[in-house]
Amino acid sequence: MRREAFVDGMKLGAGPGSAAFVLALSFGAEAEARGWGFGLPVLFSMFAFSGSAQFTLLTTLASGSALAAITAAILINARYLVMSVALNNSLRGGRLFRALQAQALVDASFVVAHRNDGGYDVARLIGASVPQWLFWVSGTAIGALTSPSPDLMHTLGLDVTFPAFFLILALDELRRSSRATVAALLGAVIAAALLLVTSPGYALLGATAAALIGVLPEKEETA
Repeated sequence: MRREAFVDGMKLGAGPGSAAFVLALSFGAEAEARGWGFGLPVLFSMFAFSGSAQFTLLTTLASGSALAAITAAILINARYLVMSVALNNSLRGGRLFRALQAQALVDASFVVAHRNDGGYDVARLIGASVPQWLFWVSGTAIGALTSPSPDLMHTLGLDVTFPAFFLILALDELRRSSRATVAALLGAVIAAALLLVTSPGYALLGATAAALIGVLPEKEETA
């Protein structure tokens, strides 16, 4: 069953992985244009494997200090604290093995691994992350080598591929869970309010607080 779940996860991860490949092209090209060369962006993608943190670090370093860049990258990935709490009870084994399993935690894999009973299929989670990692690293390498023009990617519509896949994943989750619907609506309200006083990046970060609704106990059905 675990092998089947892993293979199923790989199939489910191919779609988001293809979208990640397009985004990785942009990251590799932008990093090379900022003087990072070829090896550094690829190594960064191999070990960080986080589009949000990598783009945040890349753009912040260009206009601020290293400390500001690292702080911004940590804040933008703070959502993983909530996600890891939700995943924790589904992990098995000792601390080291559990920590290794948790390295496969990325947004799309977290969604496809979610079971109807509220738990997470870790084999499917890991399986879904494998193609995404391969696409992300290879996309970064090709982007750094070829440096595709942002205008070309916009003309081909490739710049909307990544958001489109996450929209599909979000809609599927909303269809299965009323709690997810409430969290999404609350997040939209928080983001809209914060946009009045801060930048879109911080508004998006603040909106993730809506995910904390997931720690509330669910009501038990009465016969």
